[in-house]
Amino acid sequence: MSKAILVSEVGPRDGLQSIERIMGTSEKKAWINALFEAGVREIEVGSFVPAHVLPQLADTAELVAYAKTLPGLAVAALVPNLKGAQAAVKAGAHKISIPFSCSETHSLKNVRRTHEQMIQEVQAIGALLKTLPEGERPHFEGSLSTAFGCTMEGEVSEDKVMDLAQILIEAGCDEVGLSDTTGYANPAQVRRMIRKVHARVGADRLTGIHLHNTRGLGLANALAAIDEGLTTIDSSQGGLGGCPFAPGASGNIVTEDLVFMLEAMGFSTGIDYEGLLRARQLLGDALPGEPLYGMVPLAGLPKNFKTS
Repeated sequence: MSKAILVSEVGPRDGLQSIERIMGTSEKKAWINALFEAGVREIEVGSFVPAHVLPQLADTAELVAYAKTLPGLAVAALVPNLKGAQAAVKAGAHKISIPFSCSETHSLKNVRRTHEQMIQEVQAIGALLKTLPEGERPHFEGSLSTAFGCTMEGEVSEDKVMDLAQILIEAGCDEVGLSDTTGYANPAQVRRMIRKVHARVGADRLTGIHLHNTRGLGLANALAAIDEGLTTIDSSQGGLGGCPFAPGASGNIVTEDLVFMLEAMGFSTGIDYEGLLRARQLLGDALPGEPLYGMVPLAGLPKNFKTS
């Protein structure tokens, strides 16, 4: 049997937060449904942040409720703090991720909190989740953003990343994820970081990675992560996304290109490529004039392409 890789679609959150225009809720639902029909089984539908901060994501609670009607779909959402986690729990999200920047300068820009304050938020969320019945607790991930470098601080110590990974697990996270927020990572660095974090917190506590293609290394970094045992790769349809609080941090890896690479190599994603293109068409129709990226959608599938 081919190895299964979970492609986690983050476009409805990370993609849409990075563009100025606001996509309508009905269009978002149609896009999410099209992704689901294509076989995508984890979608980050939004972020529980104040509407005045990211008006593009003001309908996240409604989107969580809608996405939960799609059988077998893991519905994920980003939460910046305890208040956001409370809203996510109320909405019924299956998975919540908190962005914990390894660069304190970026943390202050992104969530306006120091490391110590963020640790307190994680502890408070962990305590909240413990009050819920076991079957109703969302999976709690601490996303180690700027793990591979920061546009403001430059180098981020790998020892700091490992220390923060351990702190997040001890504070109540079920697992941690590595995030190349700024597009600084290279495959050798990705391999080294995964090995170090696995050694510190265990391989079962780091299974996913969030990568940007800012410097063209997104797919190479994804393959390096898979080679080191990770099984979940974040991507964004059309390559939408970046970080509004990290200058120059453009471009998530393109879902269409990632799925093609994985399926062509014999990995199993469970995603139908033609269905993925139909979802892309819906996205383009909803955001006319918005640049959508991806090499395979432009070139087309090769005649010898076979899914696993």
